[in-house]
Amino acid sequence: MCEMRFVKKRIVISAACLMFAFHCTCDVIKLESSNIDTILKNNELVFVNFYADWCRFSQMLTPVFKDASDLVAKEYPTAGQVVFGRVDCDRETGIASRFHVNKYPTMKLFRAGQLVKREYRGKRSAESLRDFVREQLRDPVQEFTSLDTIYELPRVKRNIIGYFTSKESPEFETYSKVAKILKDDCFFYAGFGEVSQPERTTGDNIIFKPIGESNPEMVYLGSLTNKDLLTAWSQDKCVPLVREITFANGEELTEEGLPFLILFHKKEDTESLEIYKKEVSRLVNFKSSVNFLMADCETFSHPLHHLGKTVRDCPLVAIDSFKHMYMFPNFDEISNPGKLKQFILDLHSGKLHREFHHGPDPATKAPPAVQSKAPPAPSKLIGYHVPSPRVTDGNNRAELKNTPTRITEKIDAKKINPGKPLSETTNAKKMILSEVPTKSSKEVKSTSQKMEELPSSTIKSIFVQMKPSEHRYTLLNKIRDEL
Repeated sequence: MCEMRFVKKRIVISAACLMFAFHCTCDVIKLESSNIDTILKNNELVFVNFYADWCRFSQMLTPVFKDASDLVAKEYPTAGQVVFGRVDCDRETGIASRFHVNKYPTMKLFRAGQLVKREYRGKRSAESLRDFVREQLRDPVQEFTSLDTIYELPRVKRNIIGYFTSKESPEFETYSKVAKILKDDCFFYAGFGEVSQPERTTGDNIIFKPIGESNPEMVYLGSLTNKDLLTAWSQDKCVPLVREITFANGEELTEEGLPFLILFHKKEDTESLEIYKKEVSRLVNFKSSVNFLMADCETFSHPLHHLGKTVRDCPLVAIDSFKHMYMFPNFDEISNPGKLKQFILDLHSGKLHREFHHGPDPATKAPPAVQSKAPPAPSKLIGYHVPSPRVTDGNNRAELKNTPTRITEKIDAKKINPGKPLSETTNAKKMILSEVPTKSSKEVKSTSQKMEELPSSTIKSIFVQMKPSEHRYTLLNKIRDEL
């Protein structure tokens, strides 16, 4: 009888230990300088909340983040698959600086130890956070069972296609990892065995199909098992040099911290867009210091009105420094050798800013600028807190060789800076800020209305109004001038 009681007692204790152990796996791991690299390296996904105890938005998120961790742990109990972590940015200033945390709370995702480009900016509920993790764990590679699927792909999106011997090959394992990193920027396909044999005459290979039927395919010639090399090549192909700005992605783009060089054009005016893209392609060395964007004149008609312009005036090119708006004098002169380049150089040298405040330099005429105050933040949002932009350096190399139907790119693994886009220039300074939440339709409407209501005498920068809201974050610094 005593032995029986002892056995029962042992069973109860063991069950309690198991429950405690399971509970521990649900806990949000406290990340510090002593353990963060190990945690990031040893888990497929690490979802991290960067917070400050004094920030009220951080205080509101803490229990929600813990509940989300519990939900995810029950759904994905396998060790090393996904964990939730937290960083106290007041105590771990080095970690906050390392990952460019500019507001509280900031939620960032790490995959296989590498920071994912886009932070979480969605709804702050346990279910929404769980759904976000679910989506990140979804396999982005679509397997095709016929080459006709690939041959008939419409060239309206950026596609990367891999032809492999088997799913178990190290080449496909590397490809799959890269696809997960760039799943938001490109569509990835893969074929195996006999299905892909006709495209594997020289072995496993990977190609990029750009947008546009007339644009040639590009063949990757680097090592198929070098993840950093393949990531850099794929990122260079998947992330366009000229991106479209809308009210939906405006906050995300402003958080990159780079001035905007924007073409305002009518959607049907593809000729002006092609001219702009052609000129911008000659300015790729400025990619790390300026965001090259395009915007629909109709969408931004109200902001243009406060610049003294209408849709009829499009196409227009302007620089928005988040303090002032500088108009390029004449779009017809955009193809003049060095004209657009000098416009950007004048921004970085301070000439545009100086002439705005003190008048044209001797024997020069300044591009027109418009000035204003930033509008008040939207009143019906949720919460965040923002440090100064930080500077990093990037290097790149790429060599192109033409073939009748495809372009092959040979990349030297010794000369590439892993994780950096190939198009970034040597020693180019890159100012980085954290991304911000995507706005809801109500918030987009609110922002548009606020931009419309501002009197023209107070307009300073169109897109400064798309910065993160003080009703959702605690911002660590105010907007600085461009000097």
